[in-house]
Amino acid sequence: MVYVVEMEVHLPETWSEKKIADIIAREKECSQKWQSSGKWKYLWRVAGKFSNISVLEVESPDELHQIISSLPLFPYMTINVTSICKHPNALRETIL
Repeated sequence: MVYVVEMEVHLPETWSEKKIADIIAREKECSQKWQSSGKWKYLWRVAGKFSNISVLEVESPDELHQIISSLPLFPYMTINVTSICKHPNALRETIL
């Protein structure tokens, strides 16, 4: 199953720069682990926002939730998930 996942981060304004730097470093490590696994296919920054658009290919909605909820920034995100499939008019089988 292929999903487009939009994640927008909203950190508490009261956090120190050190706390923010720590959680961002942990987020990087976790997201790169999932990218290396092959499950997280694409990761793009949304210009001008603390936000990204990602493409994940997983076995089930439960696996998608496991990956997203493992992210250290998960509690501070607004997340939109869209399940996608090949369009019948597409020239290529897949972009993945």
